[in-house]
Amino acid sequence: MNFRFSILVILSTANILSAQPNYNDWDKFLKKYVSDSGDVDYTAIKANKAELTKIINIFERSKPDKTWNKNEQLAFWINAYNVFTIQLITDNYPLKSIRDLDGGKTWDVKRIKIGSKMYSLNNIENDIIRPEFKDARIHFAVNCATKSCPPLLNAAFIPKTLDVQLDNQTKKFINHKKYQRISSSEIKLSKIMDWYAVDFGNVINFINKYSNTKIKPNIKIAYLEYDWQLNDSKLK
Repeated sequence: MNFRFSILVILSTANILSAQPNYNDWDKFLKKYVSDSGDVDYTAIKANKAELTKIINIFERSKPDKTWNKNEQLAFWINAYNVFTIQLITDNYPLKSIRDLDGGKTWDVKRIKIGSKMYSLNNIENDIIRPEFKDARIHFAVNCATKSCPPLLNAAFIPKTLDVQLDNQTKKFINHKKYQRISSSEIKLSKIMDWYAVDFGNVINFINKYSNTKIKPNIKIAYLEYDWQLNDSKLK
């Protein structure tokens, strides 16, 4: 391989990695296998795994860079987190809970290849999404494949509609009685609001921004028990 050809190969590879992915296939996949309530048909995904593999290949060949704007980068990382979580569950399905994998520490395993780098799910969420974008709404967009996790959106997150999608996901989660119990006299929140309290700042103010029922600033907060069962459409 001569020098000029080597440079062309390197430049071509760099252009592929910096190109934004087309989320059409991912969007169709989510609409096909994820219900409106966020339950996932892992049985059907496993039976048609080539569809997921095709999507995984798209994400592996893409990586945000400085030419991407903020929403383009954030949409990629949210979608990537959800894509690779579905892959993790499908590769190990059937199982009852994601915590059954890797001694309960599966989020720390670097098994995700994006570009030339390996990532864990925690790398994506806690080293990239949370510190770089500082947007608490992402907690209602990334999905950890559990019953108590904010439901997986059955559509791809798209840069141009990302703010609306994040607002909608947050409102749905805050006002859904499965995840929060909010009344004028009592408030029981998802444990997510406790675990990531630093991201929400004043939790009462955050809740009031999205809740249909407004709560008083001095109300006592309790937290609901977290259900780690898989968000499997076969488990009711």
